Amino acid sequence: MDYSKTLNLPKTDFPMRGNLPQNEPKVQAWWDEIDIYSKVQQHRKGKPKFILHDGPPYANGNIHIGHALNKILKDMIVRFKTMQGFDAPYVPGWDTHGLPIEQAISNSGKVDRKKMSVHEFREYCKEYALEWVEKQKEQFQRLGVRGDWKNPYITLLPKYEAQQIRLFGEMVKKGYIYKGLKPVYWSPSSESALAEAEIEYKEKTSPSIYVAFEVKDGKGKLPDDAAVVIWTTTPWTLPANLAISIHPDFDYVLVEAGGRKLLLAEGLLQQASEEIGWEQVKVLDKWKGAELEHITCKHPFYDRASVVILGEHVTLDAGTGCVHTAPGHGEEDFAVGQKYNLDVLCPIDDQGKFTSEAPGFEGMFYDAANKPITQKLEESGHLLKLSFIKHQYAHDWRTKKPVIYRATEQWFASIDQFRQQMLDEIKRIHWTPNWGEIRLHNMIADRGDWCISRQRAWGVPIPIVYCRECNTPIVTDETIKHIADIFEKEGSNAWFIRSEKELLPEGTACACGCKEFRKETDIMDVWFDSGSSHFAVLETREELQWPADLYLEGSDQYRGWYNSSLITGVAVKGQAPYKGILSHGFTLDGEGRKMSKSLGNTIDPTKVSNQLGADILRLWVSSVDYQADVRISDSILSQITEVYRKIRNTLRFFLGNLTGFDPKTDRVRTSEMNELDRYAMIRLNRMTDKVLKAYDSYDFHVVYQAVHHFCAVEMSAFYLDIAKDRLYASAPNDPARKASQTVLYESLVSIAKLIAPILPHTADEVWKYIPGAELESVQLAEMPEVNTTVYDAALEEKWSRFIEIKEHVYKSLEVARKDKVIGNALGALVTLYPDESTVQFLTKFEQLEELFIVSQVKLEQADAAVPSDADTYEGLSVSVKPAEGEKCERCWIITPEVGAHEAHPTLCKRCAEVVEHHHADLS
Repeated sequence: MDYSKTLNLPKTDFPMRGNLPQNEPKVQAWWDEIDIYSKVQQHRKGKPKFILHDGPPYANGNIHIGHALNKILKDMIVRFKTMQGFDAPYVPGWDTHGLPIEQAISNSGKVDRKKMSVHEFREYCKEYALEWVEKQKEQFQRLGVRGDWKNPYITLLPKYEAQQIRLFGEMVKKGYIYKGLKPVYWSPSSESALAEAEIEYKEKTSPSIYVAFEVKDGKGKLPDDAAVVIWTTTPWTLPANLAISIHPDFDYVLVEAGGRKLLLAEGLLQQASEEIGWEQVKVLDKWKGAELEHITCKHPFYDRASVVILGEHVTLDAGTGCVHTAPGHGEEDFAVGQKYNLDVLCPIDDQGKFTSEAPGFEGMFYDAANKPITQKLEESGHLLKLSFIKHQYAHDWRTKKPVIYRATEQWFASIDQFRQQMLDEIKRIHWTPNWGEIRLHNMIADRGDWCISRQRAWGVPIPIVYCRECNTPIVTDETIKHIADIFEKEGSNAWFIRSEKELLPEGTACACGCKEFRKETDIMDVWFDSGSSHFAVLETREELQWPADLYLEGSDQYRGWYNSSLITGVAVKGQAPYKGILSHGFTLDGEGRKMSKSLGNTIDPTKVSNQLGADILRLWVSSVDYQADVRISDSILSQITEVYRKIRNTLRFFLGNLTGFDPKTDRVRTSEMNELDRYAMIRLNRMTDKVLKAYDSYDFHVVYQAVHHFCAVEMSAFYLDIAKDRLYASAPNDPARKASQTVLYESLVSIAKLIAPILPHTADEVWKYIPGAELESVQLAEMPEVNTTVYDAALEEKWSRFIEIKEHVYKSLEVARKDKVIGNALGALVTLYPDESTVQFLTKFEQLEELFIVSQVKLEQADAAVPSDADTYEGLSVSVKPAEGEKCERCWIITPEVGAHEAHPTLCKRCAEVVEHHHADLS
């Protein structure tokens, strides 16, 4: 007789293999067809809001794995918050202005910038940026990121630019914006000023020189034949030298060394002597720095004075304690120079070349001038020592070229006026990780005023005009409103197309009476663009609200977007634009190296999605401790794929064994289940509780571990292993089978919901097959609730101990199988020799054969003799022999009862009864 038709074998259309690269695009097409984003938003309308504000990626090039990490983290949070019961809209955004796009257009060979107007060039930049917005949009959607992709925010759109102008106007009104001449980071390679956020530090080799400045007027202290010794690693700044700074409280000594009388700080005498190579040093005199103020020295190669001044910024960390001071080339130099009314000399142009203010070096690039300047010092006898050092030096983070300090007229946002308010706000923010608070606090506490002007074309213009008569800048509420309204209709290109008269309200006049104006040619720092997003997006879109609940970006954004957003938020609204900050680390290869094309170790997220599936990439994101730097490689993704397969196969087993199960009529109450099923329900709820708490604290790796452990260990390796016999061989309506199906159903529904934020494609695929699922998508469901009423500490402890015993038995079965004593576990007779405690414990369990998944179990008393070939464990010895009897063709259990039923000679008693009932039902 063919018994296969009477077996309750798994039946499901849910495929064993995910075929994610092929199936995910189909799922995404279905999401688009039903407009899942709008459905979710409508479904959650009226619920409390949770706003994660998207930090805009730059629209220039394909997305990389760092983009994928960021966007997937955001998506997991938004999806979880939605299923937690919040109205959590997600509006993606793009940053679209700035130098890289200008360079891409200029280097493309398609345009000749010199032959076109600024507004024509800007149109090319706009077109280029929007093309990349569309490409990146497709790539982010391929990752399964759900959002309002039909209506993102883009910093070049007119409405956004208009709001940025209005924000700027509010800062002007409060007195936070000013124009000043002071040293700023200047990038010769970009020909523009830079903000601190645009600086990165890289190793650079620089000349290290000690220079003697001969005394011109010693003020009765220093003799005429003495010299003051300075040390610098930037010889190119010496043409701009106007002073030498010393600390008022340090001790300074006049020494005789190398045949000269030289002044330097006593605290650095030994170190300088060793570096310069002085063999004999004799101290001639000693003064406090304050006593040497106003002594005058001669510039080493120009006919001008270099005055000795006092500065608290002087340290004894290195050098000589006598600091070469060029007010046009350093913040501290500038500040101390202001106290002494020194000129702000900066003989360097926009390209980093010397002007006529540096005679003898005109036209030279600043870095190339180091050598001739040093040679000039050597020829004149002022050079005491030349060597070279490697040190960390400021570079332009876009061009990767060194930057300089250069005094120019720029527009600044004053930080001092509301610095304390920002520091107070930082204390109120919820930080993940906690060290983020200290990091941003220190950055705000230490940063200078924000240089917001850039000497570029592609960006939002600074909306200020100047009187052609007296050069007074004109910026009022009326001019700001007028310009913002024009930008909202026409975009910021209107600034470059319209005349000054058209850009200003009718009747605009300067206080001097002049009505003729010229436009500011500088644009705003792109960090001002993105830092305005809270004002331009959260304040203007009905579905959003200000402040955001969360900003989530890479750890580099403490000096970038977090920083600029805080400044503009506090400046305009007196409050941070975010309630919480969550930051993640950078992506590294499998060996912990930074990814780069030159090393060939980059991972393309789109390629991973198309080869393995986006859900694999998303599962990887959930698996890592993203708050630190994270590693990814083909090998790591291969391991993640195996974990995915475990989870998927568990879900498939659930589905396959729920054929014919109707949750409305067939569910069994937990109180009516046997202990094993109750234990499984406890573990399901423990896992659910752990996962929900982990989601709430953004600990996604805990979610990953908990779900994987539940599927692979608690279900597949334990509960399902035992329950298989019941599910496959018991009668369809057997109460014990229905109880087990209830466990499977509850586990399936819970896991489908719990994995939905991480594995949305798989979760929605599973959802379609769940019996009784009424909602169209799992994305419309709510997270499972934890049923604490099923908890039973004593039962958990009992079954946890049993699992330990089962692992001992499993080890013995494996040994017996390898030794060919048995073919598989169902071919075994297991004899247990427990101690007194263990025998009393095991007698509490019924059907040990089912629990150990063997055909027969004999439980001996504590005083029974243990065979010499038995395996011994703590409190238990185990002997494995072949089971006695015949193998049932239906359930494969070996038992002497096979053949007891006359009509079914190849079946055991249970299977014979099931088949009889089945035949009776059919007839």
